[in-house]
Amino acid sequence: MVKETEIKLRATPETLAALRQHPVFAERLAGEWQTGPLYNQYFDTAARDLAGAKVALRLRRDGKQIIQTLKSRGQSVAGLSERNEWDWYLEQDSLDLGLLGDECWPRVLAGLDKNQLQPVFTTDFERTRALLRWERDGETVEVEAALDQGKVIAGTSEEPICELELEVRQGPAAALLELALSLTADLPLMPCDISKAERGYRLLDLASYELRPQTPQWHSETPVDEVIAGAGWQLLGQTQRLAEQYRFAGQWRLFRDLTTNLSTLRAYFGVFDLALPRSAGQSFVQPLDQLINAFRPLVLAGWADDETGQAARDQAPALFAEVTQDRAWGELFIGLALWLHQAKWKNNRPPRGDKVGALEMPRWLLAAVAKEIQGLLVPHHNEPDSAVSEWMDQQPRLGRLHFLLANFRNFLAVPEPDRLFGELNKLQALLEQFPLIEAEQQPALLEALRKQGQKLRRLNAWRELNT
Repeated sequence: MVKETEIKLRATPETLAALRQHPVFAERLAGEWQTGPLYNQYFDTAARDLAGAKVALRLRRDGKQIIQTLKSRGQSVAGLSERNEWDWYLEQDSLDLGLLGDECWPRVLAGLDKNQLQPVFTTDFERTRALLRWERDGETVEVEAALDQGKVIAGTSEEPICELELEVRQGPAAALLELALSLTADLPLMPCDISKAERGYRLLDLASYELRPQTPQWHSETPVDEVIAGAGWQLLGQTQRLAEQYRFAGQWRLFRDLTTNLSTLRAYFGVFDLALPRSAGQSFVQPLDQLINAFRPLVLAGWADDETGQAARDQAPALFAEVTQDRAWGELFIGLALWLHQAKWKNNRPPRGDKVGALEMPRWLLAAVAKEIQGLLVPHHNEPDSAVSEWMDQQPRLGRLHFLLANFRNFLAVPEPDRLFGELNKLQALLEQFPLIEAEQQPALLEALRKQGQKLRRLNAWRELNT
């Protein structure tokens, strides 16, 4: 068994051609580029038991070599994946079931009759690969770069493959992210959080691709620095998975969910006090704001069940394609993955930031929520209609509260935190509606906003957090 650490980056054929000549590759090339076909047959039961156990089994034909491979699904965020892999070189072009023993076969499949395994889909692509070698902090790094073009085929359905795959042979995982980030300075590369096996299963069943990474297991002793890392990886992973699924399926709800997740990621950078200083996340905040400002108008307009709403929904795919084919997309999300991997928010932060980072999560949470609640201007009956502009300005603060309460309210030591979360969400939804309605509907919405403000102020949690 080996642990495979790689990063996949979606590209265009033009980008793949440019990569072969890229100076970063040219300077580190150890040998020559080699090109050849790779044909892979994936196996599973009719009930997709292997997919359910998060493993993939394939036979690969690489030139004259026949390789049987079993892979765990592992973790994948921003294209970077780590998983266990077992390879066996065979004489025949058929599965050797005897190799699938206890040392590699998942325990949950111990009772499975392996004779039920059958072909389910194939991947057929041409791979151009080379070994890259360089020195990093006195350590030799070796990475295999592979330029893949072809397709995944499942029955009568197929999907193109056009991607750069970087796999570390020697050295740390951070070197992969650093290499990928250097390439995005010149070329558009989209982190691709989906394996070729997952693409095959997705062709068979669109819902098989999981959009939400595993939620971290928070507990009352979790320190804030661990929250920063876990929440950051989860938000980054979910953003990339939503982007991948929207690119493939084009469903409007996925575009809406992606925009919401981008807004939550933006809020993430504003809630950890000096544990995550403003300067530490500044390079990510501006590009996130640009994405949100580009996507949100379409999301808001797209709620309308009329020609304007349909026009907004129709514009979304072209806007998404334009944004993800820009270099800024790869720079933002690969850069964020490297930042999280190296815990860079801790660099040069003040001593008080170290103290906040070491706090247990409930203590930090209570202070963070109280700070936002005490600064929140909610609608009041005594305020004139013109105050609606000030209420609208509260949406970034409501976004931060949404992040805090959506993820951690079970640890918030106030009465009925679920109710507080729900009422704040209602206020945010009313504020989002205001720019979209006709003038004759505004008085009714203003009255609803005032009533919602009154409802919030009556909550015991609100009163406790404001003391």
